[in-house]
Amino acid sequence: MAVPKRRMSRSNTRSRRARWKATAPGLVTCPQCREPKLPHAACPACGTYNRRQVIAAS
Repeated sequence: MAVPKRRMSRSNTRSRRARWKATAPGLVTCPQCREPKLPHAACPACGTYNRRQVIAAS
């Protein structure tokens, strides 16, 4: 198994970790009710997916 020969410096470690972050999910508008929703998921407001009613509206 590969093992590093030298210890990684603190600045290199921190600069590598600085790029690891969470991003906000991209939202799309529902074609039925115009509410923001996750893509490829049923709308939580009206309960439609692909212009069909799939869950009871909340």
